[in-house]
Amino acid sequence: MNPLSQQLNETIRQDNPNIYAMLSRLAQQIYFPKEGILSQSAEAASKAKAFNATIGIATEGGTPMHLRVIQDSLSAYNPKDIYPYAPPAGKPELRKLWREKMLKENPSLEGKQISNPIVTNALTHGLSIVADLFADEGDVVIMPDKNWENYELTFGIRRGAEMVYYPLYNEEWKFNSEGLRDALLANRDKGKAIVLLNFPNNPTGYTPGREEGQAIVAAIQEAAEAGMRLVVVTDDAYFGLFFEDSMHESLFGNLASLHPNVLPVKVDGATKEEYVWGFRVGFITYAAESEALLSALEQKTLGIIRATISSGPHPSQTFVLHALQSPDFDAQKQEKFNIMKSRANKVKSLLDSGKYGDVWSYYPFNSGYFMCLKLNTVQAETLRTHLLNQYGVGTIALGETDLRIAFSCIEEEHLEQLFDTIYRGVIDLTQ
Repeated sequence: MNPLSQQLNETIRQDNPNIYAMLSRLAQQIYFPKEGILSQSAEAASKAKAFNATIGIATEGGTPMHLRVIQDSLSAYNPKDIYPYAPPAGKPELRKLWREKMLKENPSLEGKQISNPIVTNALTHGLSIVADLFADEGDVVIMPDKNWENYELTFGIRRGAEMVYYPLYNEEWKFNSEGLRDALLANRDKGKAIVLLNFPNNPTGYTPGREEGQAIVAAIQEAAEAGMRLVVVTDDAYFGLFFEDSMHESLFGNLASLHPNVLPVKVDGATKEEYVWGFRVGFITYAAESEALLSALEQKTLGIIRATISSGPHPSQTFVLHALQSPDFDAQKQEKFNIMKSRANKVKSLLDSGKYGDVWSYYPFNSGYFMCLKLNTVQAETLRTHLLNQYGVGTIALGETDLRIAFSCIEEEHLEQLFDTIYRGVIDLTQ
C-alpha cells in the first residue's frame, strides 16, 4: 500500500476508528498524489519565472491558447478562467462561496465542523464518490421505496452493495421514520450501513416537516447507539425549493456531531438549485469532529477524482461563481422560485378540485420538481404509453401504479390541459 494511503488511514483511524471502519477497500488504498505532475506543476507555478514547461496546456501571448470561434461566444470571461484545467478540488473562490451559502441557508450548521465543499461533476458524480469510498460488496444501502433509480446503478451495480427499502410514507402520509428505524435495526448484524436521504424527494416531491426530521435523526441516532456505523448521505439536489411548511434546511446540519458512529455527507450542487443542469457543477461536503479527519477524507476524495475525471470543467465553475457573485443573483433566484411554487400550487389545486373523480389519488408533495399520481384503475406503464402514442404527452411510469409528473417543465397555464389529458387517457383505457 502506498505510504500516503497508510498515512491517511492512520489519521482517520486515530481520530475516529468507526469512520475508518466505514471505508471501502478502495478507499483504504486511494490517495491524492503529493508528488508527480500535479505537485511539480503547482511548485513551478510559484517559482518558474523564466519558463514554465510543466502542465499540459498550450499558451500564446501570455494567456491560454484558444480558438476565436469559441472565445467570441465567451467574450465576457477572461481566458484564464475558462480554458486551463480547474484544480481537482474545484475553483477555490467557488468552494468558498458555496460554503458561505451553505452556512447561511442552514443555520443548524452553526458551530459544527464541516469540510470545505469539493466540486464534483454534478450530483451523480458526488454520489459515485460516496459509493467508491464507502460501499463494498455486501454492504447495505438503506433508502425509501420511492427513490431515484440511479442509486441502484451507483451503489448496487457499480459497487455490489445490497439495496434495502422501506416505505417512504407511513399510514398518516408522513415520512416513515419508523420504517427507516426498522430497516436500520434489521441490518444491525451487518455493523455498517449507508443511508440515503433525498429531500425534496425524487420522484414524489415530498419534504418532511420539522418533527418528521427530528424523528429521522432520532432513528439514525438509535441505530448508531446500537453499534451501527452509518454513512448518512443527504442528497440535496433540489435544495431550497420548499413551497410549504416543511423542513427548510438540509438534515446535514442536524446529523453533524450527532454520534461518533455517524458520518454525514452532503451532496448538492448548482445543477437543480440554480437551474444550470448542463453545467454539471456539484459539491460534496463532510462533517466530522476533527480537522485532521476532514482533511484526510478530502484527500481520499481528491484521489477518487484524480483517478476518474481528474478535475471538473472549468468554464461552468466560472459561470456559477460569476452568478453567485452577482448582486442580482438573489432576486433572480427568488423570481424562479415563485414560478416553481406557483406551478406546484396550481397542480395541487387541480388535483383537489374533484374534477378527476376517483381514478387516481396523489402522494403528498410540497417541494422540488415532481409529484406522483397513484393510479386506481389502470397500470402506469399502460397509461404512459397510451398518453405518449395517442396524445403526445410524456410522463414517467414507476412500478404498477405510480405516474411521475414533472410540473417543473410545464408552464402554469398549460397544467390544467396536461392533467385533463392524463384523465382522458385513463378514461380511454377503462371504457
